[in-house]
Amino acid sequence: MSLTRRQTATALLALPLALTATPALADGGGGGGRPRPRTLHIAGDSTAAEKTADAAPETGWGMALPFFLAHRLRVANHAVNGRSSKSFIDEGRLTALLDGVRPDDLVLVQFGHNDEKTDDPARGTDPYTTYQEYLRQYVKGARERGARPVLITSVERRRFAADGTARPTHGAYPAAMRALAAQEGVPLIDVQALSLARWQQLGPDGTLPCFLWLEPGESPNYPAGEEDNTHFRPPGAVDVARMTARALLDAGVLAHRDLRRLDDPVPGDWITWDRTA
Repeated sequence: MSLTRRQTATALLALPLALTATPALADGGGGGGRPRPRTLHIAGDSTAAEKTADAAPETGWGMALPFFLAHRLRVANHAVNGRSSKSFIDEGRLTALLDGVRPDDLVLVQFGHNDEKTDDPARGTDPYTTYQEYLRQYVKGARERGARPVLITSVERRRFAADGTARPTHGAYPAAMRALAAQEGVPLIDVQALSLARWQQLGPDGTLPCFLWLEPGESPNYPAGEEDNTHFRPPGAVDVARMTARALLDAGVLAHRDLRRLDDPVPGDWITWDRTA
């Protein structure tokens, strides 16, 4: 059956309305006209966590990660100071994280610093038993929600031998995570090895700007100065975020279109600290 001119014109006028409704349907019918952005959820400790203004210039690498991601990706940083793979779960933080996870998201898991504190029953784990058992809960929770878990070995501390060789500090925990990743078929980002190589490249003096080493009076938050070989200042956080982003690409977890600035400078003054606790 052929259409009259008036019927054809009416159909054409209605067409844009049908097309503009499509993104809302892709968004689950919730409106807004845009699909939900893919999210990288970070479960971790103080080396990754967001810092408030009263801790500046201390910086977690999770604060710098967005600078290396395409705008359509977002970061939900759930990392908290002092937590281990065990205490993060026991405090209900994994449950809260998973409540926000959607299919195709990533769940980045980096614990180890505080799992090593085996004299603290609230945090300590054994590398090849309880540590792996807790990590499996993150893997299982992510997969149940259609997300992809990614295990990340602990970033190295700043520790050098007398001859200037960068020394590992995490004992058997990185190897235990590597073994678990292989057993479970989970992508592994070996930040422990990558950061150890980076600190070796920079050397004892060259790593000082990366870590929270401050002269007395250099920062109002640390009037007496600070000598911290675990936590970062902005350059160190940027370095670790960059190596993490590049490793996510190399592992096939993210694509080139998901990333930016991998080889470009990211100034430390791009970091901002939230003033709320």
